[in-house]
Amino acid sequence: MQIPLQITFRDMERSDAVEAKIREKADKLEQYYDKIMSCRVMVEAPHGHKHQGTLYQVRIELGVPDGELVVSHEHHHRDHSHEDAYVAIRDAFDAMKRQLEDYARLRRGKVKQHEAPAGGHVVSLHPEDGYGKIGTPDGRVIYFHRNSVLKNAFDKLEVGSEVRFTEEAGEQGPQASSVTPVGKHHVVA
Repeated sequence: MQIPLQITFRDMERSDAVEAKIREKADKLEQYYDKIMSCRVMVEAPHGHKHQGTLYQVRIELGVPDGELVVSHEHHHRDHSHEDAYVAIRDAFDAMKRQLEDYARLRRGKVKQHEAPAGGHVVSLHPEDGYGKIGTPDGRVIYFHRNSVLKNAFDKLEVGSEVRFTEEAGEQGPQASSVTPVGKHHVVA
């Protein structure tokens, strides 16, 4: 990795053992793709319940040459396996490994790319600055500007909103144009 691994603990105490497990898992990712630029991992324990244990959430952001791969494992109350931080970490890194393998195959040209309308979900919104980011099914994160959202629907978007878009090359990497909200609350023209 070009940039050292970054590990963040949120709503929980830092743990040397958990950090060592994350470092071990992150090092193994380079077996699947050797041009990883950066890796940021956040372990969070936001749900403390009286009748249930803490449910750990793990988010991994992997910088690759033409974008970012993201895994965000947020578990619901029924998934008791994630009361163990090590199981939550294992599952998140397994999901990232699958994304990275798919990404590496695409980079090598072993997967046929189809021309279909791109789609994804809004993963972040910054209304004060007039932009947001779309997470794609293949794990990339695509930037979009307020002016790219059709029918002035930027202010109606929420994190999690499904969208369709046209991808184009921007000055700082891929970006979305002609962003159209999709779903029961939006009409697609």
